[in-house]
Amino acid sequence: MGTQNDRRDFLRHGAAATAGLFAAGTALGQTPENGAPSDEYQGQGGVYPRMHPGVGGPVGSPTDRGKLVPGLRKAGEPPVNVIAPDLKTLSGKIVNGAREFHLQATPTRREVLPGIWMDAYGFNGQFPGPVLEMYQGERIRIIFRNDLPEPTTLHSHGLELPISMDGIPAVTQDLIQPGKTFVYEYDVHQEGSFFLHPHVAMQEAIGMVVPFIVHPKVTFEPAVDRDFVLMTQQFSMLPNAHIPNTISMDWNFLTINGRCGPYTTPLVCKLGERVRIRFLNFSTLHQHPMHLHGHTFWVTGTEGGRIPETAWIPGNTVIVGVAQSRDVEFVANNPGDWVLHCHMFHHMMNHMVSQVGPIIRQEKNDPGFEVPGYPQIMQGMSDMKMEGKQAGKMQMEKANDYSMPMTMEDMKKLTDRRETHGMREGWYKGVKGLFTVMRVLPPDLYDKLMTTDDPIPPNSSTPLNPHHA
Repeated sequence: MGTQNDRRDFLRHGAAATAGLFAAGTALGQTPENGAPSDEYQGQGGVYPRMHPGVGGPVGSPTDRGKLVPGLRKAGEPPVNVIAPDLKTLSGKIVNGAREFHLQATPTRREVLPGIWMDAYGFNGQFPGPVLEMYQGERIRIIFRNDLPEPTTLHSHGLELPISMDGIPAVTQDLIQPGKTFVYEYDVHQEGSFFLHPHVAMQEAIGMVVPFIVHPKVTFEPAVDRDFVLMTQQFSMLPNAHIPNTISMDWNFLTINGRCGPYTTPLVCKLGERVRIRFLNFSTLHQHPMHLHGHTFWVTGTEGGRIPETAWIPGNTVIVGVAQSRDVEFVANNPGDWVLHCHMFHHMMNHMVSQVGPIIRQEKNDPGFEVPGYPQIMQGMSDMKMEGKQAGKMQMEKANDYSMPMTMEDMKKLTDRRETHGMREGWYKGVKGLFTVMRVLPPDLYDKLMTTDDPIPPNSSTPLNPHHA
């Protein structure tokens, strides 16, 4: 992971910060220029509102639910760089006619929630990731070194490549021994959302996967302004343990890009932009119905690549099966901080474990126990808030005895991230497990958040009192 300064530099300069990674003529496209978009898009089939919710033209028309409404970028520009919150992205460099990447399989330690660390395996010191991105039609070269204490391989999931490059132990190659290097090299004629992983099952279950994004030669229309990558995983880590149990058929930690909500960094876009989200599911056991609030999207791609426009499906929930990817696109025309989460109920919780002893009781004679099934509230974030920057203190509002304490340091890890500034006070108490937030901000607020260091008061993007919105 990058440092806080790295993140701030990326926020300030956007994709332009990575443009130097590409040789002339091969650079990926940049993020849109600042400026307020027009209130409405006028196209074939009718008008579609950019700045507020609306259905657009008749069913089946280009503006139907924003289906073919373009983003704010100029036509003909290259694809934008992907944004993978909490992960590094690599674009490699052209060496002897191939885009070359260096990957090392390494033991990895990751803070999945403030103060909760997981020891796992990964690549280049992190899991998942780093994200690799390249262009359709290029040749890829992956110089892969095994720095694990055990043999492994690297499989390019979903890629149509020579059999000798498929990375299957014994079937296509010998295992790569500890300390040894193997070079994978092949031409990439496909485009889409893929991933790389070992073909050793328990190594996959302990975190080892690399999102691999192949941009089309020519930007798909309608072009998007933001292109997010979200990879889901699940782990079983018992109380007081810090190593996942890879033979377990159960789970209690669910991550997006290596973190559990509310430690997942929000996705941030500007009101009126066209957004793509690439969901990649590398969970051990479960599908994830990923649900976005406040917007209707179109499913535009799978691990097989782009879907023809005539087969796109509208919705707000898309099921992403194990080892699958799904791309969705929408016009972000509904301002606010919208949650994005798996809708399997047990996937919206953190570090679930079986209760030891009698069920927790708030008080000895709690009248709630007269109701069958009580209590169903889960232990979670406690009601903490800063009394003030000058005081430097934190106050505990004891809403219930099921809440869990957090230190000042842990709280700062959630609230000091620039991407969270301006959200509703206490937002983190409603974000758990396979959960993140999609922030759709008016242009002025977006620019202030992402390009300046100016303070942004809480409740700037979502009001504290809903009736005063």
